[in-house]
Amino acid sequence: MKKKRKLFSTILILLLILIISGCGRKKTDTDQWSRIDNEKRIIVGLDDSFVPMGFQSKAGKIIGFDVDLARAVFEQYGIKVDFQPIDWSMKENELQNQTIDLIWNGYSKSAEREEKVLFSDEYMENEQVVVSLKKNQINHFSDMKGKILGAQNGSSGYHSFEEQPEILKNSVKDQTAILYDGFNEAFMDLKSGRIDGLLIDRVYANYYLSHEDNLADYSIVSGDFESEAFAVGIRKSDQKLAQKINTAFEQLRKSGKLAEISKEWFGEDVTK
Repeated sequence: MKKKRKLFSTILILLLILIISGCGRKKTDTDQWSRIDNEKRIIVGLDDSFVPMGFQSKAGKIIGFDVDLARAVFEQYGIKVDFQPIDWSMKENELQNQTIDLIWNGYSKSAEREEKVLFSDEYMENEQVVVSLKKNQINHFSDMKGKILGAQNGSSGYHSFEEQPEILKNSVKDQTAILYDGFNEAFMDLKSGRIDGLLIDRVYANYYLSHEDNLADYSIVSGDFESEAFAVGIRKSDQKLAQKINTAFEQLRKSGKLAEISKEWFGEDVTK
């Protein structure tokens, strides 16, 4: 009987711990800047395979352009940035549920996303391209006719693919794309011939291929998708937080720090 009571007590304690930990971040429409400023800590959600914006190094450390930029922004306010890998297809849900405070990882601004989040000022331009092996002879989007395409689930590229089918979707095999959680697996499938082309952000493609020993084996093709801009995704209620980020961006531009971070990762200033 004593053993049963002890077991029951242990289970009860564990349940209480789970309930308390789950209540650490309550969903609220209140501006969170005061809490963040008091705690001196902010959580950034990211896809930790998006080279070179935010990704895991071989040592398991999260690094990248956006990682350095986020730290530089909040260093001005004495706030520590914690980076939380998330399921990229669920990023807006993670933000609204208070699991993270910001979406910051090559996050493209779009009209659809503006319905869900508040965006910071734009800080970099981007476009969607198709990467393929040169032997596949993909020189235009039209050359993907009947070919197998890969894309990242939840990405702006995949959204454009679905929303503007006349540009690419209507041409590829089965009028669909094989979806990947991250681009590392997608590139492996491209190399092995499981897919013929990969719809991807140009910044990722340029960085990834510049670090490949067989760069000459690949081609990058632009299409008719509109160019994009990267910005930080913020809860609509966090107006003060957005203002602080935009102010910090301006200071980093004036000081030259923004250009310095860009040159470290891209070899040139590609920021806006």
